[in-house]
Amino acid sequence: MSDAIKHECGIALIRLLKPLSYYQEKYGTPYYGINKLYLLMEKQHNRGQDGAGIATIKFDVKPGNRYISRYRAMGSSAVSEIFEYVQKKFAAVNKAYPEESKDTQWLKDNVSFTGEVLLGHLRYGTHGKNSIESCHPFLRQNNWMSRNLVVAGNFNMTNVDELLQQLYDLGQHPKEQADTVTVLEKIGHFLDEENQKLFDQFKQEGLSNIEISAQIAKNLDVAKILTRSAKTWDGGYTIAGIFGHGDAFVMRDPAGIRPAFYYQDDEILVVASERPVIQTAFNVPLGSVKEIKPGHALIAKKDGTVTEEMFRQPVEQKSCSFERIYFSRGSDADIYQERKALGKLLIPQVLKSIDKDIKNTVFSFIPNTAEVSYYGMMDGVNEYVRACQKDALLNRADKISDEELNDVLEMRPRFEKLNVKDAKLRTFITQDADRQDMVQHVYDTTYGIVRDHEDTIVAIDDSIVRGTTLKQSILTILDRLNPKKIVIVSSAPQIRYPDCYGIDMSRMSEFVAFEAAISLLRKNGLAHVIDEVYQKCLASVTLPSEQVENYVKAIYEPFTDDQISQEIGRIIKPHHLKADVDVIFQTLDNLHIACPNHKGDWYFSGDYPTPGGNKVVNRAYMNWMEGKNVRAYFSS
Repeated sequence: MSDAIKHECGIALIRLLKPLSYYQEKYGTPYYGINKLYLLMEKQHNRGQDGAGIATIKFDVKPGNRYISRYRAMGSSAVSEIFEYVQKKFAAVNKAYPEESKDTQWLKDNVSFTGEVLLGHLRYGTHGKNSIESCHPFLRQNNWMSRNLVVAGNFNMTNVDELLQQLYDLGQHPKEQADTVTVLEKIGHFLDEENQKLFDQFKQEGLSNIEISAQIAKNLDVAKILTRSAKTWDGGYTIAGIFGHGDAFVMRDPAGIRPAFYYQDDEILVVASERPVIQTAFNVPLGSVKEIKPGHALIAKKDGTVTEEMFRQPVEQKSCSFERIYFSRGSDADIYQERKALGKLLIPQVLKSIDKDIKNTVFSFIPNTAEVSYYGMMDGVNEYVRACQKDALLNRADKISDEELNDVLEMRPRFEKLNVKDAKLRTFITQDADRQDMVQHVYDTTYGIVRDHEDTIVAIDDSIVRGTTLKQSILTILDRLNPKKIVIVSSAPQIRYPDCYGIDMSRMSEFVAFEAAISLLRKNGLAHVIDEVYQKCLASVTLPSEQVENYVKAIYEPFTDDQISQEIGRIIKPHHLKADVDVIFQTLDNLHIACPNHKGDWYFSGDYPTPGGNKVVNRAYMNWMEGKNVRAYFSS
């Protein structure tokens, strides 16, 4: 993506289903779990570069001994920093106690991060704060083992205000207004209630307090706790948690917005945000990795029992299509094919833009995440060329001349890498004019391929959000090659609406499609629509979420997709550019053809999968009208 945006977080959970001694004997290391957690997190590094954290829990630790370990770090190298810290601890123990360190029980008794349940998190912050306190996992601590809670997740809630009010009504006083706090305290509250109910029950049966603690750990109804906790949540989420005594869970929202995959055998249960990282880390086939069903939680009891239980009634599945277009690693078997399909499906629009002039067109991509869709575009262009050759050779009434035959056979598409992204330039330059000049050099280009004023450049990107990088850098760099025309192709449809389920796209001013629609309204004497939408948004503020519509759709309704695309092309074209510019976007229909199982498209269509989404988009529009450069929702 040429316009970098922050997006989804990543989770990794491992539950060892055998004693530590088993892994020592079979794999030659008592650190099997922590080593695998490192692999899962490093291979999901794409999902979070603001920070990371891990937590582990040990089973059956004697009172007075530590059983929860946690370490967090900030920055893009957080994963390496965390595991270097852990490995140094292990190395020091091995050096100081060479004999004892071969004893897995001794390690468990004396060394941190040697537990049976391990949880990791990678953070991409969608909130203004970026501190160590914002990094997951979060702890809710208590002297009762079964009341301790560790939580990490990939989520945003749209109704944080409502959830906070519910906590106030319960008598709590949360320390900040963020969805991480509401989630942690909601689950923690009902965990406390379940503990108290069981305590009272077993107390009446005459058990001692020590006996009661063991019975509570055994009989906690995890699904019930999650059902009560999530009853009023509105958002997209995959949330992993561990109770202090050892029960663990991963829950997924009812619309399946956020991803969650798992693998289980007799040795291990593992959950991650992406499927191929599990395949790679554990060398298991594609079919062995499953998805957690929407509205369900994968629950691992301390005794090793693993179940998948419904905590909220699933709704129509609207899994995030941006996971397929851009966020997730392209090494997933399905995502790779979907991204190729996205590129290939654009071919009719591309051929129309270049007037089918393959000979005088150079096809390229804007690195690096658009590379797979570029391969799909290559396939589509090659198929078109073969069809033209076949038609010329087989469907002629007269005999083809040697010259014509040579022209047909030499019809070869030109696929080249024109755009090269240099290392990120330092921002010590403070003068706007100087900084602007530096921005233009973020990308470089390959010279000597494009013929002056003869060739058209077609460059594919995965999506266009703001269009600023295109305007400030890419188009200027490509124009130096003196093409007669530049065609920018987006494998995603026009991004028109904010996301409120995890992606850092929350302000209307961030979308060049919105800027284009506003411009067209004013040019066409329809400026009154701008205020009419604002008044409708204002009137909906006090309505229940279920009664609110997405009134911002009216901004786009007077115009066709092509009209908005043309206006986007005008907006992003720098004044000094000599070449003509055309901008092509994927259609919604083709998006659904390419990604049939991931129909969450609210940032394109405005059709939000939860009621809170409509409230967020209307609030975002009101913020824009009122000149407020703030998010329309609270998040972590």
